Amino acid sequence: MLKVPDHQVAGHQGRDGKLGPLVDDSGRFFKPLQGDKRGTDEVAFYTSFSSNTLIPDHIKRFFPIFYGTQLIEASDGSGMQPHLILQDLSFGRSNPSVMDIKIGSRTWSPQAPEDYIQKCLKKDRESSSVELGFRLSGLQIFESKESGFWKPEKRSMTQSLSADEIRSILKKFVSTNKSGVLGSVPDCAFASTVYGGSGGILSQLLELKSWFEEQTTYHFYSCSILMTCEKELALNGKNPRADIKLVDFAHVFEGKGVIDHNFLGGLCSLIKFVSEILSEDCVTEPR
Repeated sequence: MLKVPDHQVAGHQGRDGKLGPLVDDSGRFFKPLQGDKRGTDEVAFYTSFSSNTLIPDHIKRFFPIFYGTQLIEASDGSGMQPHLILQDLSFGRSNPSVMDIKIGSRTWSPQAPEDYIQKCLKKDRESSSVELGFRLSGLQIFESKESGFWKPEKRSMTQSLSADEIRSILKKFVSTNKSGVLGSVPDCAFASTVYGGSGGILSQLLELKSWFEEQTTYHFYSCSILMTCEKELALNGKNPRADIKLVDFAHVFEGKGVIDHNFLGGLCSLIKFVSEILSEDCVTEPR
């Protein structure tokens, strides 16, 4: 049975008669193809990437598994529509904290039409994209079974958050105290277990960075890093299953032998933020 995802934090959502993604009970995510060239471009990327034997397996694990395309009943009731079939990144997770981070100081490609470039350029300038090389597109942070999730409005995410505000949110992602206001002081109780360690977020980001320092096959525009962890597991002294995945590939173009400096620059900026949080004198045990 198909249903609207419970833990989608960005993008179009299939609620209230709108077109958006659906999930099933077997771990698959059905993303409607955009009606214009973006839909076919995203299918082309997944097809190319999944069959590219030059991509190392340790890099492919940072991308959702691609199962092809299928006609299914759209969430908006418009009938049978083509959908990408992908790995459901929240499947099997209990109350995941999720952050969608759009990477790159420029989210438009040189091949885009002028009106689209101007639309993206306006958003890039008004958000932190131009200044920091990335911006927060959406998030939810699990606090407790009693209070549930902190999930700020999408509009507040697209506004120009300062570097300090973004740093505070990245700290809240690994904290035990409530996240109700941007001005609250996070305790960073799980920074070492979520961001640190050989399998933590920072290690994964650095592994991805090493590939982007060499790969010249693809240029990724308006692509996001989806950061996920389960703080309930950390509260019980277990591995929080911290993980990153790249998502949204409607604007991927041939690299033509040139390094993707736009994505690499944003990735390095995010790494700097996470590294600084780890180096601070944060609480290492839940209060």
